[in-house]
Amino acid sequence: MSIQIADAPPGIQGQGFFATSLDKAVGLARANSLWPLPFATSCCGIEFMATMASNYDMARFGSERLSFSPRQADLLMVMGTIAKKMGPVVRQVYLQMAEPRWVIAVGACASSGGIFDTYSVLQGIDKVIPVDVYVPGCPPRPEQIIDGITKIQELVKNEPLRRRNSAEYQALMASYGIK
Repeated sequence: MSIQIADAPPGIQGQGFFATSLDKAVGLARANSLWPLPFATSCCGIEFMATMASNYDMARFGSERLSFSPRQADLLMVMGTIAKKMGPVVRQVYLQMAEPRWVIAVGACASSGGIFDTYSVLQGIDKVIPVDVYVPGCPPRPEQIIDGITKIQELVKNEPLRRRNSAEYQALMASYGIK
């Protein structure tokens, strides 16, 4: 297994100096220091535990510090079946997170309700909060969860600092009733 070093953001290089835009530098720092908050309710949570174990070691992606407090997390990982009664709780956890915040829906149940097309199961968490990355599977393998983390890292790395102030982003939040 080889060690991969993150590429420097595009910029001007010279002997003893490096210059780049603030967006690129902040994006690189944010992407490699995500603090996930696992919201695990069923079998997808077990697969996430395997992902955090030594065989897969999510720490090498900068996500080793799990936060069980929404005020200290910037990545909400919703894993497993979410009942309709839990929808407001997921939304409250999301709202308690500081900006910028991102969301991964892990597994078929969090993404679309999975096999549970019943009156009590929320048919995807995107009904209550915006989702950035969907990880398919029932339950998804640890490799798929890691792939979802790398997709989030790419999104974070390339996100402009002013995106959260854009009219498009404000309209998205307004469609969920979030100010």
